[in-house]
Parts: sequence; structure tokens; C-alpha cells
Amino acid sequence: MTPTQTPPRDNLIGSLFMIGAMAAFAVEDSFVKAAALTLPVGQILILFGLGGALCFALSARASGAALFPRAALSRVMQIRSLFEITGRLFYVLAIALTPLSSATVILQATPLLVVAGAALVFGEQVGWRRWSAIVIGLIGVIVIVQPGSDAFSALSIFAIIGMIGFAGRDLASRAAPKSLGTAILGFYGFLALIVAGVAFSLWEAKPFLWPTPVASLWLVGAILAGVGAYAMLMRAMRVGDVSAVTPFRYTRLLFGIGLGVFVFGETPTTATFVGAGLIVVSGAFIMWRGKRITAP
Repeated sequence: MTPTQTPPRDNLIGSLFMIGAMAAFAVEDSFVKAAALTLPVGQILILFGLGGALCFALSARASGAALFPRAALSRVMQIRSLFEITGRLFYVLAIALTPLSSATVILQATPLLVVAGAALVFGEQVGWRRWSAIVIGLIGVIVIVQPGSDAFSALSIFAIIGMIGFAGRDLASRAAPKSLGTAILGFYGFLALIVAGVAFSLWEAKPFLWPTPVASLWLVGAILAGVGAYAMLMRAMRVGDVSAVTPFRYTRLLFGIGLGVFVFGETPTTATFVGAGLIVVSGAFIMWRGKRITAP
């Protein structure tokens, strides 16, 4: 075993953390969707953001990190916050107003946009094969949305805008100052959620409601699931090889579709399954091709 080779056990642990993170993210989405049945979306974003920011603030302080370092005001972090606000707001709208299964599937195209953005913004080498895979994956999104057909819903655009926001956030995170740790990035991510909630509340102009005990449980569950998912995701990326653990991101499809069917009574269409297949195959090929190119 070479010094740079990751032990198989670490890759296994990293993969399990990744699967756990994807399951927790799907549970978070379900709790948010359930809370949106009785509470305004803007209020959900604010309360969810406050809870998540508090959790990450406590984690950062426990590790001795400053909550408001100068690096947090950098231009890259401002761009990251803008994308975070866009992604969070529109994805929450998507899961609140459209089937959870279709919103989850569309979100899985985010890595395709990240690879395309890395080529355009950071000048990374992306050959014609991976560009072709990116196009095929985006065709999968079009298949799900079905523009121009009777099945088309303008609300599905929310999931696409959310996907673009998350892709931009991930690209900006890569360029973020190295001095900002996971807890600080999570803290500012949830602060952006509060900003998104305030902005949408002002636009929507709906009065806040006192959460029922059940709605309060949904919100607490969403916060705990979201923070746990984020922590497991970071753990997965640090324990195992990126190429070994990243493919397990697509298990979120299974959890999202399963919860949509069994909890919310959704019936995914054939187009959803076909589009999901195109997205997963494209993403898997891009990861395989990238690993092959970088292999010694």
C-alpha cells in the first residue's frame, strides 16, 4: 500500500457516512414539506435558519473558532451567501409546492453543473466525453420537467433554480478562504437561510403563525436532521477518497422517492424515472472519467 492510498476500511466508513447524510437530507426535506402544510414558507426558512445557525455557532465556539472572522466578509463568501440564499429559498419552495420525489431527482443534477462550472470558472480540464455526459444529464432534467407538454408545471422551475443556487454555492465554497472551517461555513449557510426567509416573508406578506405542537416537532426534526446530515457529509468527504464516497450521493434519490411515495402518497411518473436514470448515469460516468484521468 502506497502512503497516499486510503485504506479500504476508511472508504467503507466514508461511504456509510455518505449514505447516512443522504438519508438525513431526505428526512430533512420531508419535515420541511410537512411543516409547510401549516406554516408560511418564509417563517419556516427563518426558524430553520435560526436553529441551524445556533447549532453550528455552538460547534464553532466549542472548537475555539471565531464566529465573525475577517475572512467571512471576503468577496467569495459574499458570492457564496448569495448562491446559498437562492438555492435554499427556491429548493424549499420546490419541496413545499411540488412532489418531493421530482424535486429530489432534479437536485441530483447539481454535481453536473459543478463540474461544468469548475471548467468555466477554474479552468479545470473537462474533455468532450464529460461535456457530453453533462449535456445528457441536463437532458434528464428536461425530461422530468417536460416543458411544452400538458404535464409541465411552472412550479418545477423552483427546483431548477434551487439546483443552480446550490451548484454556485459549492463552487464558491471551493474558493472560500481555507481558514474557514466546516462549522463556520455551516453557520453562515444557515444565516443565509434566515435572510432568504426574511426576504420571502416581505414579498409574500403573510402573517406569521404560532406553530402547533406537531409543526414544532417537524421544524425541530428538520433542524436536527439538517445539521446531522451536514456533519456526516463533511465526515464522509474527509474519511474516504472523494471518488469512492461521492457516488453514494445518489442514494438520496432512493430516500427522496421512497419518502415521497410512502409518506406523501406521491406517484412518480415514467418521465421522472427516465430523467433520474439519465442524471445518475451521467454523474457516475463523469466521476469515473475524472478518476481515470487523474489516476497515476
